[in-house]
Amino acid sequence: MPVQASNFKTEVSTLLLNKDIPGLKAKLATSLPADVAPILAELPVEQLAALFRGCSKELSAAVFAYLEHGAKHKLLKTLTQPQVAALLNELPPDDRTAFLNELPLDLAMQMLSWLSPEERKVAQDLLAYPEHSVGRMMTLDFVAVRPGWTVREALTYVREHGYDRETLNMVYVTDEAGVLLDDIRVRRFLLADPETKVSALMDGNFATLAPADEQEKALLVFRKYDRVALPVTDAGQKLIGIVTADDMLDVASEEATEDIQKLGGSEALDEPYTTIALTKMVKKRASWLVVLFLGEMLTATAMSYFEDELAKAIVLSLFIPLVISSGGNAGSQAATLVIRALALGEFKLRDWWRIMRRELAAGLMLGLILGVIGFLRIVIWAQFSHIYDPSPLLVAITVGVALVGIVLWGSLMGSMLPLILKRLGFDPATSSAPFVATLVDVTGLIIYFSVALAIML
Repeated sequence: MPVQASNFKTEVSTLLLNKDIPGLKAKLATSLPADVAPILAELPVEQLAALFRGCSKELSAAVFAYLEHGAKHKLLKTLTQPQVAALLNELPPDDRTAFLNELPLDLAMQMLSWLSPEERKVAQDLLAYPEHSVGRMMTLDFVAVRPGWTVREALTYVREHGYDRETLNMVYVTDEAGVLLDDIRVRRFLLADPETKVSALMDGNFATLAPADEQEKALLVFRKYDRVALPVTDAGQKLIGIVTADDMLDVASEEATEDIQKLGGSEALDEPYTTIALTKMVKKRASWLVVLFLGEMLTATAMSYFEDELAKAIVLSLFIPLVISSGGNAGSQAATLVIRALALGEFKLRDWWRIMRRELAAGLMLGLILGVIGFLRIVIWAQFSHIYDPSPLLVAITVGVALVGIVLWGSLMGSMLPLILKRLGFDPATSSAPFVATLVDVTGLIIYFSVALAIML
């Protein structure tokens, strides 16, 4: 049941003030850490520290993993070194690695020295992998059985060694050298005859990740095979860890947030919007705004080349915002759709010609739709006004044809730019909607006035 924030916070504060540690443990034991952590983070840091001192190591570690980064820092400053060491030793390896990775190097090294020799080696091994790699997020808490065991023996082993494991949804089968032979869902063990050999449950169909794989690749593999956990193997296929679905959910959220921020015409913030320093946020937003502003200055340059044409048919200037924004909107649509499809693995870069053909067809049809609407609007309006005189029909034809060309061009640019950036090794999300719109603005003006020059002047 979800925790009522105000009541829960009041009750916890009262228990802390009364130093009722047994009551506090009982209260926290009935709630999920993910629900409790945001509420506890609002407590005064002294009460939060008292809570962590009084609770069990297991509960403290579970709640700590869900605290915001700022709350973690405040808490650790109030705990003694042995208390911090006990907390870090109790954290799951993947959660501890993520936390240490957020710290300054000198502080992370200091906290590493506080770990037990065994946990320190685990932490150092995981931190040795590249940032944003599978190795940084994997956990060593898995259960592996042998193919020659019976189901009864395997389940006995799981009961004896599975208590502190990250997940028991999957049981891994390895040989004596630790080489992965298969992964089997635990339900198959539960439904099989106890005397059946583990090898009889194996089908050899399993997917693996390498520790150096990027997290984005892991996300695609999880989506493809619909697993709650995936094994991580080294070059010799030896099982060295697993990655679980809860970590993948965090990766998916981070990737989506980063792409959305880039699509909005900003660098990825890398921190929550409400906690990032104002100067840092302005710096990340200003760089793109300056680039886009300089790009938009080319619009004025393009217009200067058609100054004489504008003087001859000033009515053309009335439709500049209309035709230019239509091209930018079409380009932004195409860019967003292609970037998302690329992220989901719906096509490969080698399929660029198929994407181009689709956008050529879509851009042409969308352009015709807007072109017809623009043409009819001018023709109908001319029946009640003389603003488009002396040649309202020519103005309508110019705007209609220009819209077809600009929307077609915008769709093409919006779809191809992410693929070009991907091919060059850049993040496709950097071809953000404002960037595509700015690029189409400049080229759209040239198309618009070229059409006007051919039809009206």
